[in-house]
Amino acid sequence: AAPLALAGPAGAMGVTGLGVRAAHTALSGGLALGLLLHPTGEAKPPPPRGSAHLREQVERGELLLPVIFTVLVLCSVLLYFKVSLMDPGFVKSEEEVKNEEQNIVIPQVSSSIKMRRCGYCMVKQPMRAKHCQVCQHCVRRYDHHCPWIENCVGEKNHPLFIVYLSIQLVVLLWGVHTAWSGLYFKQSWDWLKHNIFLLMSFILIVIFTIVVLLLLISHLYLISCNTTTWEFMSYHRISYLRHSELENPFDQGVVLNLWRFFCSCHLTAWEKIYFHRNYEPV
Repeated sequence: AAPLALAGPAGAMGVTGLGVRAAHTALSGGLALGLLLHPTGEAKPPPPRGSAHLREQVERGELLLPVIFTVLVLCSVLLYFKVSLMDPGFVKSEEEVKNEEQNIVIPQVSSSIKMRRCGYCMVKQPMRAKHCQVCQHCVRRYDHHCPWIENCVGEKNHPLFIVYLSIQLVVLLWGVHTAWSGLYFKQSWDWLKHNIFLLMSFILIVIFTIVVLLLLISHLYLISCNTTTWEFMSYHRISYLRHSELENPFDQGVVLNLWRFFCSCHLTAWEKIYFHRNYEPV
């Protein structure tokens, strides 16, 4: 019965998600263990006290930094699974809202504001929501569908996604420093055989670091403007932005934008902000 349950698009997406998450966990764990356990070279000068190589610190009994590094790696993996598996802000149907209204807080929109129905799943779409063709759901304050987490980034999981990227960047920068400190370059085949893992790890971590850094910077900029990746990329195709009197009707200043994004405990009725700043409805 289990294989049959995985049939079809939903099952295929589940299998793909399982593979991506397994690959992420294996890669993170493998690189972290490699940096912790990779032996130091035999024919190199003795490492100075305070060397960044984690294996040398463990051998000297200096466990504080290796333990902190391990904890950060575990936190990044746990945050990855949390962001990957949590509800990004799927829009509920009217029946689901009635059944769950005692357990969840959904912002109420004035009855004078007409909400359009999604042409795919037929739910009433709040402003800034978009239907994701991969997840087959409408997502509140849709930002993008991330193939690396096999989930959408939306209003509910976007803040945690930023926290995950931040911790991941710290781990990667630490990994770059650790891998580089363990390399002592020599032009010999024996040296290459002994350091091939460390060298490949360094190159791989540098690539990941650049990607995560650019992603984090771009997201922080968009958050400070209170816009999303989808809105930024598709501005001229989105009716509520194209017809707005303001360039960005949701921008309330950097401080308030950041406060609303990171500190708000409830979903936001974006229609209220939009129509408060734009006097005529779209």
